[in-house]
Amino acid sequence: MKKFFSEFKTFIARGNVMDMAVGVIIGGAFSAIVTALTNNILKPIINWIIYLISGNADPMSIYTFLATAYTEDDGGNKIIDLTKSIYIDWGAFITAIINFVLIALILFIIVKTFNSVKANNEKMKADLASKKLTKEDKKELKARGIKLTDKKAVEQYRAEKKAAADAAAEAKKKEEEEKAAADRLANPTTEDLLKEILAEMRAK
Repeated sequence: MKKFFSEFKTFIARGNVMDMAVGVIIGGAFSAIVTALTNNILKPIINWIIYLISGNADPMSIYTFLATAYTEDDGGNKIIDLTKSIYIDWGAFITAIINFVLIALILFIIVKTFNSVKANNEKMKADLASKKLTKEDKKELKARGIKLTDKKAVEQYRAEKKAAADAAAEAKKKEEEEKAAADRLANPTTEDLLKEILAEMRAK
């Protein structure tokens, strides 16, 4: 049991799990706000626009009735009973689409923000790691008679080390390219053979 809780603690303390949890909570809060916005503000406006477009004096024109049920009011007048009727609520449909688009946009912004923050943190860690002197670096500086407090000399050493590493990487890349070219020359592909034959034919 102790091992289980220890593993659970390690799992829940991971950065990506915490980020996901915060994202879900914020996303849920924004979803509630967006739903309230679409249902209580946008839907009435959309229904009003549909009512104006229909040109009908009856507010029920915002619905498309497939089967209509009626009831009577206190004055004996027949009125449509929405609870028993079958109808298409175009305002609710359009509102649901807007709701989906807004929530998707908000979640996209949240995820993008988290990714940006995470990328910046990783970059900062990488920068700090690159500036941190290793044991080998300290030994080399000591061998050169450079003190760690001599910032200028230390930075110059880092610059030389970086230049040497870049030069080594470039040399390795060039060596790999030359090896690949030699291998291809020794084992030509069908395309290479066709190109060679075509070149000889043109030369004649």
